[in-house]
Formats: sequence, C-alpha cells, structure tokens
Amino acid sequence: MGIIDKLNKDFESRVRLGIMSVLMVNDWIDFTEMKSLLDITDGNLASHSSALEKSGYIEVKKEFVGKKPKTSYRVTNMGRTAFVSHLNSLEKLIKSK
Repeated sequence: MGIIDKLNKDFESRVRLGIMSVLMVNDWIDFTEMKSLLDITDGNLASHSSALEKSGYIEVKKEFVGKKPKTSYRVTNMGRTAFVSHLNSLEKLIKSK
C-alpha cells in the first residue's frame, strides 16, 4: 500500500478539510460561524457536515436558543484520530522523493 492509499477519501473535499481543520482547534462551533469562516453556502455546509457525521468524525448538536434553532459541531475522538492520520499521510507524501 502506497502513501497515497493512506489518504482518507472522506477528507478529499476542500469543504470537509476546512470543517475538520476548524473543529480541530475549537471545542464547539455553531453553524453560522462555521459558514462564515469557510465562506460557503448553507446547503454546502449542511451536506458536508452530514457526511462527516455519518462517518462518525463529527458530532452535531441541534437545540433551540429561545425560539431560534441552533446547530453546533465538534470533532469526535474518532474524527480527531482519522484527521491526524490523514494529515500525517499528506506530510509523508509531500516529503517523499
């Protein structure tokens, strides 16, 4: 198995890479802030975060603050491990000769 085979396909999208990068350095982050940081549409964030949630890489919390719905995200332990492994594989690929 080559280095490139160790890259995680779940993180190939720039949006998913962005979501995971933001969550690696924040505890919980809400939908509006994530959308603003990544400069993406509601639908784009919703679909990519849903895929990451289904893979078990992020946790999604939906609640009401007053009468307004609020969606927040955080990385799971499994997501943290998988993302670090992905980054390590990228680094090895960059350094390979």
